[in-house]
Amino acid sequence: MFFNIPDDPNIIPLPPSEVRIKELSAEPYPDGARVRVNLETTPFQQRPWLEATLFDAEGDEVASASIIEPLNWKIEFTMHVRRTPPQGTYTLSARLFYPEQPENDRREIQFTIAA
Repeated sequence: MFFNIPDDPNIIPLPPSEVRIKELSAEPYPDGARVRVNLETTPFQQRPWLEATLFDAEGDEVASASIIEPLNWKIEFTMHVRRTPPQGTYTLSARLFYPEQPENDRREIQFTIAA
């Protein structure tokens, strides 16, 4: 697939009001200072905006990323944890929206970075 044109004729891109986050996962790298994030949305007709924010156990923001109009609905990116030492329980929050429209979807997951 290139430029959000599905190879599978059974995949039907959805209008903005129906686009949602399908999957969200986070996997810490062995160094603990980085986290691999996988985010999948429903197929879309118009490219959404995404925001991902990483919070430590105290609720302090330790990383964030904005993804404006991704080309694909399956996205993988790395977040760098701004905390030393980067250990404990973290919450990853992802938000999908279109500018000047109500928020479409928000997901949160928790994971642990071991010492």
